[in-house]
Formats: sequence, C-alpha cells, structure tokens
Amino acid sequence: MPGRLEEVEATAEDGQLIRSWLVLPDTASASHQAPLLLWVHGGPMSSWNSWSWRWNPWLMAARGYAVLMPDPALSTGYGQEFMARAHPDWAARPQADIMTATDAATARPDIDADRVAIMGGSTAAIWRTGWPATRTGSSDREPRRVWMLDQMVGTTDHPMFWRPQFGDPLTHPDIYEANSPHRHADQIRTPMLVIHGDKDYRVPISEALRLWWDLSSRGAEAKFLYFPDENHWIMSPGNARIWYETVFAFLAQHVLDQPWERPALL
Repeated sequence: MPGRLEEVEATAEDGQLIRSWLVLPDTASASHQAPLLLWVHGGPMSSWNSWSWRWNPWLMAARGYAVLMPDPALSTGYGQEFMARAHPDWAARPQADIMTATDAATARPDIDADRVAIMGGSTAAIWRTGWPATRTGSSDREPRRVWMLDQMVGTTDHPMFWRPQFGDPLTHPDIYEANSPHRHADQIRTPMLVIHGDKDYRVPISEALRLWWDLSSRGAEAKFLYFPDENHWIMSPGNARIWYETVFAFLAQHVLDQPWERPALL
C-alpha cells in the first residue's frame, strides 16, 4: 500500500466521540504537508468498515493526497443512540460531526489545511458534502448527488425509505425543505464535479441534471460526467478508470492549482 493508515478521534460539541480513518501518503510530514481529501460515505446508515476497489483511498494516497474517512451521526457500528443524534435533522448534525473530524485532521502538522476537498456519493452528497458546500463554501468533487429532496423522493425506486423518516412531502414539506440543499444553491462558490449514471434508479439522473443547472446558471463552475450505462455505482472496470481519472484531473486543477487536462480516456 502506498502509505499508512491511522485512526483519528475528535469530540463533537455535544460530547460524542467521532471516529475517522486517515490514509496518509508515504511523503506526508510536517515539512511536506499533504492536501486533504475528505471522503464521506453514503447510506446514510453505513460506515467505513471494509475495503472496496470502488472506493479506494489508496489510489488517492498514491497521488499524494491524505484521505479522511469519518463516521458521523447516522453511521452504523456505534449504537442506536449515536445514530439517533441526527433524527430528524439529517443535515446539520452529520455536517457538524464531519467538520469536527476535519478540524482534527487539518490541525495535524502533516496536513495542508489550505488544500481540502470533499467528495461522496448517494446520501453523502446531500447531507455530508452538499450541505457543507451550501453552508461553508467547501470544495466538492461529487458523484450521484441527492439535490432536491422532495423531487428525489417522488422519483426514486425506494420512496418508502424516506416516508418513515420524514413523512409525506406533501403533508410535511417543512422537513424536506429544511434538509434539502438545493434551496441554498446561491451560496455555493467552489467548483463542483457531478458524476451520474443514467440507470441509477435509487438517486435518479434528474437530481444531477437539476444540480448542474442550478450551479451553472448561477455562474458557479460545474463539470458533469455522464455514464449512460451505469447505475448507482460506476461498476464496469473501464468506466471506473474513467471515473478515477476524471476525479484526479479535477482535484489537480482545484486543489493542486494545476492546469485542467481532459483525461485521455474521455
């Protein structure tokens, strides 16, 4: 592996311990600080508890990035009370935990606090990367984003996941509005990469199209990578390579201040 793995702990303002994994490149040190890539899991009821080639932080470490993988509120493996901290506020509570973990990581002498990007997929996109972008202006490199929550609930293949949590969007619109980042699109200032598969029925393609339009129509820099034959995950080896190469190119441009270079595979 091109680096090392460490555990990072931080304490949220409510006293809850927030656990993260930090992948560091071999070169990371106080004299050679690594840019930080905050990689947030989806679910949202899941955690960073297994290895996958699809979400492989070691590829990022091989390019010199440190990768922080936090388990904020709603993550599994820490008990029901830890998950329930975010009910019904699935936006602000996970965001606060993520920012707590990020503060702990960027305080390290081997991390460059001025070069930080955020990425994630599925529900990670709305409450864990999309929400910080609308609230704090954080940088985003984002696949499969939930953007307009009440619209998504009416088009997803799994609407009954949402109704027990938030109720019917027609009778409880306030909860959906409060947790939907699209209402704060005007606050996004940093560049964003949107990646989506047309056969994604869990988070339909309409979410990505609406997101890209809301950003580009407001003058924000947004790129859109579209896979007509992929679903909720970019699964085929060739497409996965395109995914990684595009993310690397976008990160190089906006985190490392290098000129944009369109990946040769595109």
